[in-house]
Amino acid sequence: MISENLLDEIKQKIIAAGVDESLLTELRTEYQKIHFTYCNDDDIPNNEPIVCAEDFNLYLIDGRDHCLCLTNDKENATGIVIAEIYQD
Repeated sequence: MISENLLDEIKQKIIAAGVDESLLTELRTEYQKIHFTYCNDDDIPNNEPIVCAEDFNLYLIDGRDHCLCLTNDKENATGIVIAEIYQD
C-alpha cells in the first residue's frame, strides 16, 4: 500500500532535490519496501499520473503477480515511477 501521505512526502523530497539518479538511490535506501523506477514522462503514454508536479509525474506500479504494470490502486501498489517532464 502506498498512502496519500507517503506520495506527498516523496513528492516534496523530489521537488527539494530535483529528479536525478542520486535521488533515486536515496529513495530506494529510505523506502526499501517500495520499488522505484525513473523514466521520461513521454515514455508512459495513455496513463494518468497519480501525482502531478511541474517537472515530474508519479505513477503507481503493481508488481504482485511478478509482472509490473501501472495502476491507480494505492492499496495494491508496490512501487512508484518517477517520470521526468522535459520542458520544450
